[in-house]
Amino acid sequence: MRRPGVSTVILLADDDEDDRELTRDALEQSRLRGALNDVVDGQDLMDYLRHEGPWAGRADQAPRPGIILLDLNMPRKDGREALAEIKADPALRQIPVVVLTTSKDEQDVFRSYDLGVSGFVTKPVTFDGLVDVLRTWTRYWFEMVELPGERPLGLDGPS
Repeated sequence: MRRPGVSTVILLADDDEDDRELTRDALEQSRLRGALNDVVDGQDLMDYLRHEGPWAGRADQAPRPGIILLDLNMPRKDGREALAEIKADPALRQIPVVVLTTSKDEQDVFRSYDLGVSGFVTKPVTFDGLVDVLRTWTRYWFEMVELPGERPLGLDGPS
């Protein structure tokens, strides 16, 4: 369960500005307390996580997320490519990644789970539907699930 007084950063990776704003509004309506940061594509996501490119020297503005909400279809580097990189990187692979996408393609679902996604959610078509989905999602992820915090020094992950 969530530790008292600990705020979890959600990192939203979505290339559509309107979708980012709707997701932000829906999370606020679902009474989520915590930081929501966003990036515009898979390359920006990886730069944020590794503090490279435009995020170099901005670690204070790019804290390690407790969970990533990932759109699949983005320019430069799509969500599938970013997911594969995250799950291949020992420093990042423990961050839960949940796909939040308009895709209903069964192949996207299978491939996402093969790559190590923690969940796959298809975006509802209405704002009220999105609020309902994110209210349930936040309750599950922030009231029931133990999320990994910062990695203790010297811990390299499972052997």
